[in-house]
Amino acid sequence: MITNERITAYLHSLDTCEGEMLEKLKRAALKEHVPILKPETAALLRAMVVLKNPGRILEVGTAVGYSALLMASVMDREARITTIENQKARCDAARANLARAGEERRITLLEGDAGALLEGLSGVFDLIFMDAAKGQYLGWLPFVLLKLAPGGLLFSDNVLQGGTIAESRYAVERRERTIHARMREYLYVLKHTPELETAILPVGDGVALSVYRQKGHRI
Repeated sequence: MITNERITAYLHSLDTCEGEMLEKLKRAALKEHVPILKPETAALLRAMVVLKNPGRILEVGTAVGYSALLMASVMDREARITTIENQKARCDAARANLARAGEERRITLLEGDAGALLEGLSGVFDLIFMDAAKGQYLGWLPFVLLKLAPGGLLFSDNVLQGGTIAESRYAVERRERTIHARMREYLYVLKHTPELETAILPVGDGVALSVYRQKGHRI
């Protein structure tokens, strides 16, 4: 827990229904222990989609389709989402959920490794949502930034690792140390890249919002 539990509980009490389809999908995901957005992160993502009004959205990490459908619920009718997922079982579940929601036309699901697929994507995106394997964020970043439009928003989820990101590497479990080091470097790069204006927020499990602010040199 990064923030005060009482504050988090109060904020959750203010949440409104996301719609029958999304509520069912959220309950099923939680029951099956599929990681999906925390409520406060979902609220922030929705607000950012409304604020940016993106024409093209790229999502890295589909899971069962909850976040893609969440964004689709508030984006312009003509906007489109491309989402990438590596795990076949989750791809199958996501395709079924997208079909059930009638969103196959607006949401394109690509199955495979993000590192390989990112290079082959055409054009640029107004909003990129990173919500996949945390240890891979740093390696994907150069490819992601090449796909980010000037003025575009990179929304990176799960960047504070339950608050342990602030701890020494020796204070985290040995099996978590590589991810811990990579995420710390990822956040450092986000904050020290002149072309990016980044805010790191203790929302959910930590969110980094990075705006690409000029057409000059890329990472």
